[in-house]
Amino acid sequence: MEPKMKLLKIFLLSALMAGLVLSLGCGSSPEPESKVEEAEPAAESAPPPKEAEPEAEPVEMAKLEVPKPEPPAPPKPKVKEKPVVVMETSKGTIKIELDQERAPGTVANFLQYVDDKFYDGTIFHRVMPNFMIQGGGFGPDMSEKPTREMIKNEATNGLANLRGTIAMARRPDPHSATAQFFINHKTNQALDKEHSRDGWGYCVFGKVIEGLDVVDAIAQVPTGNKGSHGNVPIAVVTIKTVRREE
Repeated sequence: MEPKMKLLKIFLLSALMAGLVLSLGCGSSPEPESKVEEAEPAAESAPPPKEAEPEAEPVEMAKLEVPKPEPPAPPKPKVKEKPVVVMETSKGTIKIELDQERAPGTVANFLQYVDDKFYDGTIFHRVMPNFMIQGGGFGPDMSEKPTREMIKNEATNGLANLRGTIAMARRPDPHSATAQFFINHKTNQALDKEHSRDGWGYCVFGKVIEGLDVVDAIAQVPTGNKGSHGNVPIAVVTIKTVRREE
């Protein structure tokens, strides 16, 4: 009996196991777990289009590297064709117009003395009425001032020694003028090249345009001798200053 019982138990156990297997196989199969896909990151919304920016200007350093054109030079002051000088004397003011076109070397020489203030404090040391008044070379004590070199005589320029004109004084040598000048008190044709004894004459380089009455007043002052000099004003007539007119 025991062997049969063992077989029966084994059979029953086998049948039970088989049924269990069948019940598991016939049940509803579980749905596979839905695979959660990793969500792709949402594309960032495109930023609104920017307004077109103007082209950037070069940085300051770049500007420095490019040499800037130099500003245009200021216009040169117009040189007067006929400069004017103002002579202040102890008898009044004389204004003289210079003809640098007809007597360029003589005018340049005279203006250099003016700019150097050479004439300041000199005197009219030789005065002859109805002839001329001469000055620009001596101090009040009749000491002669040292000058620059002598200049060429430009008396061939066609300017005549008329009343009120200014001319260069000189020694017998035609080209010996330096600083001294004279103003014609009257017309002196004998001093022109065409009528002169030495064939050169005295170079006229300008004319009085204001103050001819002052020239007349100087020409009438009493004169005398002083040392070896004649026709010297007894009362000193001083050339205070000579300046270019502004």
